[in-house]
Amino acid sequence: MSTLGRVFPLFFLFLELLSLTLFLGLAFLTSSAFMIPNTTEVTSSPSSFVNALFFFSLYLVAIGQSGHKPCVQAFGADQFDEKNLQEYRDRSSFFNWWYFSICAGISLVILVVVYIQEYVSWALGFGIPCVFMVISLVLFVLGRRLYRYSKRRQVEETNPFTRIGRVFLLAFKNQRLSSSELCIAELEANPSQDSPEELSFLNKALLVPNDGEMSCKSRDVEDATALVKLIPVWLTTLSYAIPYAQYMTFFTKQGVTMERTIFPGVMIPPASLQALISLSIIVFVLIYDRVLVPMGKSITKDPCGITTLKRIGTGMVIATLTMVVAALVESKRLKTAKEHGLIDQPNITGPMSIWWLFPQYILLGLADLHTLVGMQEFFYSQVPTELRSIGMALYLSALGVGSLLSSLLISLIDLTTGGDAGDSWFNSNLNRAHLDYFYYLLAVVSAVGFFTFLFISRSYTYRRVDGV
Repeated sequence: MSTLGRVFPLFFLFLELLSLTLFLGLAFLTSSAFMIPNTTEVTSSPSSFVNALFFFSLYLVAIGQSGHKPCVQAFGADQFDEKNLQEYRDRSSFFNWWYFSICAGISLVILVVVYIQEYVSWALGFGIPCVFMVISLVLFVLGRRLYRYSKRRQVEETNPFTRIGRVFLLAFKNQRLSSSELCIAELEANPSQDSPEELSFLNKALLVPNDGEMSCKSRDVEDATALVKLIPVWLTTLSYAIPYAQYMTFFTKQGVTMERTIFPGVMIPPASLQALISLSIIVFVLIYDRVLVPMGKSITKDPCGITTLKRIGTGMVIATLTMVVAALVESKRLKTAKEHGLIDQPNITGPMSIWWLFPQYILLGLADLHTLVGMQEFFYSQVPTELRSIGMALYLSALGVGSLLSSLLISLIDLTTGGDAGDSWFNSNLNRAHLDYFYYLLAVVSAVGFFTFLFISRSYTYRRVDGV
């Protein structure tokens, strides 16, 4: 049996298992909702079994999605041959349209499924995603024989973590050896180097100790070096992830205090404004992929319009502008509340329209299109071939760590400014809080992160792709 025949079923089985985990989580979630009476009056607490089933289903969904999301996206990008120039361009476009599809689904959930859960039935609201998960799984399996899966090179038969880990281990060991204890050097990865002393730390893994231990292959050193070079880039993207975490919390809290009638007789729930991000991305993807990329190709001669690092940096600049706009809007809201004597009446809706929040949501969508999609493509393409799902996980982990850092920053600021008993920036009475100060601070964090990112990206060298 060929290498393709051995590897492909196992990887495909893994994706099917993750999809099945997601489906089971949604199915159990739907079942737990059916067990709770659909009434606005709370007569009794749900049983321990229902509570256990509910949380078990949430954990199943989280576990399934944590593996399903990066692996499926990496698998989809693998369908393009990066050594073919046209397919290399198409792969860049794939990331745009992947995010387009994700945002279209999110928009449907926010505008349709949430409405069904609120006014019809929670069980039906959970059941709809469950049905769509079944449909997607069936379609995925039906295309099994049509997918492309590249054969592995013989060097890749070894576990990639073992190969790369051995590079660090041997480099550290050889670093401590004197030149008399080293007999020869494999300089195929660095033919311009003349002596072991001129090699970088990881290139010391190419040296062969006199004790007879085999050196690492140059390809292994290249892969290890590629991973190390990603660390500073990943760290700088955290400055984007921190402002990104705000739209689900403070943006929504601002909306609660504002006049939510957008048209006569039409009142919008504050949380539904999150759909603006997805809707703006849907519109901007069309413009970006069909207008801006062709224009960029003619100017930069880059097959993707602009490089992924430039795309990420552009989004970071827009994110900084988003925080400045959000701060200005919040300052206007606080001024309006003071003028109308609403400082100590947080439950009364102010006369300021929720339309004022639209620009910051739309700008955040534009920032996401550049930075998040750019991060997906960058981390996918810059990791070793066998670790591309790990590359997608790096992108997701930046958002997760950014959210944790955002929570830590909020806690520290709240503690410093005195909590509800003082003039906290996050006072439960939003009219006495100072979210505008917080947004200005995030704008500074974003700006510092961008300039650090700019410094790092200038010296970054992209991984070599043969044939492109």
